[in-house]
Amino acid sequence: MSERYSAIEMLVCLSARQMKGRSTVFIGTGMPMLAAALAKRLYAPELLPVFEFGGVGSTLDKLPLGVGESRTFQRAFAALGICDVMETAQRGLIHDGFLGGAQIDPYGNLNTTVIGPYSRPKARLPGSGGGNDVGSLCWRTIILMRHEKQRFVPKLDFLTTPGYLDGPGARERAGLPAETGPHRVITDLGVFDFEPRGKRMRLISLNPGVRLRDVEASTGFPFPVSRRLARNSAPTRLELETLREKVDPGRVFLA
Repeated sequence: MSERYSAIEMLVCLSARQMKGRSTVFIGTGMPMLAAALAKRLYAPELLPVFEFGGVGSTLDKLPLGVGESRTFQRAFAALGICDVMETAQRGLIHDGFLGGAQIDPYGNLNTTVIGPYSRPKARLPGSGGGNDVGSLCWRTIILMRHEKQRFVPKLDFLTTPGYLDGPGARERAGLPAETGPHRVITDLGVFDFEPRGKRMRLISLNPGVRLRDVEASTGFPFPVSRRLARNSAPTRLELETLREKVDPGRVFLA
């Protein structure tokens, strides 16, 4: 397809394609909201969005501006509180969690706290919010990131949300369920999974027009590459029209 699209639109479409069936999905502000709303319209009408401040099962007919906004409760199945939602995740009832971060390391650990030393940081970030809970308790974590070398780093300035920590067996030693952890990292350059044994990020597909050397130049650490490196499809006309005209017609997040 020849229609132009932005990096954010590519990220959102790739993320929406990850949401299937009747899965429960922990949704954060911004791109995860766009992806969930798009998925409900095109791929997973029975998707059950869960928001940090207690909205469970919103129809997402109108895009919320934040995870505590009233539209996260619109025609929802339940209006709970933050403690109830986190307990639901702890009970194993929320399948996927969508997260972002300022930094990510080879094992999928995330930093959303500070850039630089904690006591004298270059920048203070929003912090964990529910990020640590989502990364610790949901069965699968799907991470959405802009792909830049200063974001994909060999060592985090601060570990906010656990991925596979320092490698195989580390989540279990920390007391987290063995079956949980990062599932995909979706960027504006491509998609990564995690090696089953080594638990390091592995490139499995490239976005349209992106070359392997582009990904290598934008990543601050070496990474394995799948033997069957695939090519992601560009956003379809239907995806773009739905995203622009129905999901975010006011260009709140797409601007």
